[in-house]
Amino acid sequence: MGRQRLPGRPVVLVFAGLDPSGGAGLAADILAIAAQGVHALPVITALTVQDNDRVFGVEAVAPAMLRRQAQALIAKIAIDAVKIGIPGSAANAAVIAQLIAQLRLVRPDLPVVLDPVLASGHGDLLSKGDAVLALAPLLPVTTLIVPNGPEALALGGAESLRAQGCKNVLLTGGHGEGEVIVNRWCDSAGGEREWRWPRLPGAFHGSGCTLASAIAARLALGHPLAEALALAQSYCHAALAGAYAIAPGQGIPQRFIE
Repeated sequence: MGRQRLPGRPVVLVFAGLDPSGGAGLAADILAIAAQGVHALPVITALTVQDNDRVFGVEAVAPAMLRRQAQALIAKIAIDAVKIGIPGSAANAAVIAQLIAQLRLVRPDLPVVLDPVLASGHGDLLSKGDAVLALAPLLPVTTLIVPNGPEALALGGAESLRAQGCKNVLLTGGHGEGEVIVNRWCDSAGGEREWRWPRLPGAFHGSGCTLASAIAARLALGHPLAEALALAQSYCHAALAGAYAIAPGQGIPQRFIE
């Protein structure tokens, strides 16, 4: 018998850090993307020392090694979307921006989702040097950036982000107060749309990674942005509602939902 061709799946090229607790970073990205029926290609940008609450150390991967990881994948695999977490350093961010430019020579409309993780929930830094400056090369190549309230404030707000090249901004309201969380999408045409979700009790490790990765996966499947945002938020809310504990502190989202 001849060799049978396996059924294919869309893929998301992921640039993010490795979280040993398994709650955030690449571990969260892989699970959230797989839950949408998409395959993740995880490229490590940084090694971290952390648990489900605190970050104790970050070591950025060398830019040359980062490039080699991605080039080996790009040389063989057609990329359907890109998701970016912490770049680890400004040099790594520049490499990622160059790789995206390379990919867009083949696919100009390649969607890129940026989760601008600047610090842990306790304020522990997640980048070598100035995390805000490190993101600068990535903003002009980003289709959608997904900052929470403190991140958006540090980055100058939605209008500043769009002025720097981000086409779309989804401002998430999980760090606010009140019984309702409001997520606001500022689109490329200057319009706005809101989604409202009941605030869940407790705190969660890797919620931003989960949402951004689910959006990237939905875009890889070919969903229009508005639909991808709605489906990914619904998935993320369910994942947080089903969160479980591995230790005192932040819960781990249940990313595989039956």
